[in-house]
Amino acid sequence: MSSPSKRREMDLMKLMMSDYKVEMINDGMQDFYVEFNGPKESLYQGGVWKIRVELPDAYPYKSPSIGFVNKIYHPNVDEMSGSVCLDVINQTWSPMFDLVNVFEVFLPQLLLYPNASDPLNGEAAALMMRDRTAYDQRVKEYCEKYAKPEDIGAKPEEKSSDEELSEDDYNSDDDQLAGKADP
Repeated sequence: MSSPSKRREMDLMKLMMSDYKVEMINDGMQDFYVEFNGPKESLYQGGVWKIRVELPDAYPYKSPSIGFVNKIYHPNVDEMSGSVCLDVINQTWSPMFDLVNVFEVFLPQLLLYPNASDPLNGEAAALMMRDRTAYDQRVKEYCEKYAKPEDIGAKPEEKSSDEELSEDDYNSDDDQLAGKADP
């Protein structure tokens, strides 16, 4: 069997090859950010989150630590720290799983099927159980307010130096700049 460090390396490469944007936090392969999009046909659709992943020394025998960097309204995610309820991943974690499973199965399932009976965000859990319509609205408000590409530090596509000025930008009204010509 391969060593945990080889497995960590392999899983990280597999995640990167699966078209997830991964940003390393330091030189090691244990701490990094992953760009995560809300699942389709969910309240979180259209939202984009930066997820911090910390791999323990015992990975893959011990589950990764997962946290949302930008805010999300969810009963099983701590609103202040972004921590995901560890039970969600720990209860089902097995060395058979890898990082791709976290982003393609665990996190989408967490967002699609919140568990209000084991909350990290008591307010979200209470609202979800008391008034589902108001809860759904709050989730959507948080997505609008905190889960846009610019909220995770994604920059809009920058123009290359060749494209910096469009023809409209380049053409100026010379009469306005120089004033009127003498008659």
